[in-house]
Amino acid sequence: MKQKKGTVLQIIIFLGLAAILIYWQYTAMDEAQRDKMITAISGVRWEYALPVLIVGFLSHYFRALRWKLLLRPLDIRPAIANVTFAVLIGYLVNALVPRLGEVAKCTVLARYEKVPADKMVGTILAERAFDLVCLLLLFGLTFATQYSVISPYAKELYRSAFLDQEGNFIWSHILLTIVFITIGAGIFIFIYRKIKNTKAGGILKSIGEGLRTVARIRQRGLFVFYTLMIWGMYVTMTIIGFYALPGTEGVPALAGLSVVAFGSIGMIITPGGIGAYPPIVASILLLYGISLPIGNAYGWVSWAAQTGVVLILGLASLVLLPVYNRKKYDQQERIDTE
Repeated sequence: MKQKKGTVLQIIIFLGLAAILIYWQYTAMDEAQRDKMITAISGVRWEYALPVLIVGFLSHYFRALRWKLLLRPLDIRPAIANVTFAVLIGYLVNALVPRLGEVAKCTVLARYEKVPADKMVGTILAERAFDLVCLLLLFGLTFATQYSVISPYAKELYRSAFLDQEGNFIWSHILLTIVFITIGAGIFIFIYRKIKNTKAGGILKSIGEGLRTVARIRQRGLFVFYTLMIWGMYVTMTIIGFYALPGTEGVPALAGLSVVAFGSIGMIITPGGIGAYPPIVASILLLYGISLPIGNAYGWVSWAAQTGVVLILGLASLVLLPVYNRKKYDQQERIDTE
């Protein structure tokens, strides 16, 4: 009961933050800007919807292939169809309940493949840690290729996060972060030593096994290739979006790197980026000469496209998953009886 209340409270907080961001974004524009944004949205070229859906699916499919590689050192060898369905359902759940999708996809795969879910949780954590590294590398690539365009925006973010009004570095933020991390690590080690021989300790040990799978992957080249394809699909989807909206056709392709890099921050702040993603994207496109109303329009269209891909593919997976596994079960049953 307490867990359900905590989940509901988390949803309310995230959606409340999203509502504040949407209201702030809407009121920040005057009537002429709002009309311009609405006009831009109404002019979306729908012929680009199918390519966006295909590229969106491919990003999730390569993520499923990469997850399958992580599961192999744990001697978990699920069907790629089930892994793909689980990944898509996970994203669908995440769109409704923040962070629950990671648990959902492990639960779904465990149910249909008859494998332990606790070991798989560790591989999800390993994936997220690796994705964080990839995001940092993407920021590095963005700065390397477009420093003159992005640097003013990045410097402003840096000043607001780490400098006070006089321009002095706020060391207390860094020190507090280090202290909290150290205390948290100490508490975790103390608790684990107390419970390591219990059932809960066994679950933590299984998660640890999952985390170590990255180091045990044999096909590391393939793992890196899948990772590049995942992020490559994100950038490709963004570039397709430039052509789908009147007013952004002339945005250079390299701007896709900037939009994905900084837009990812919006995706982290609120569930699925609602309310946060569009203004961040609009502020990035402003650096490329795109007016704020058009940038906001692109941000909302891009967010809607990504959310639509998740909803369409996730709901389809909910329907197809039991059908696929029933068919697989029937085939296996026929083989066993022959």
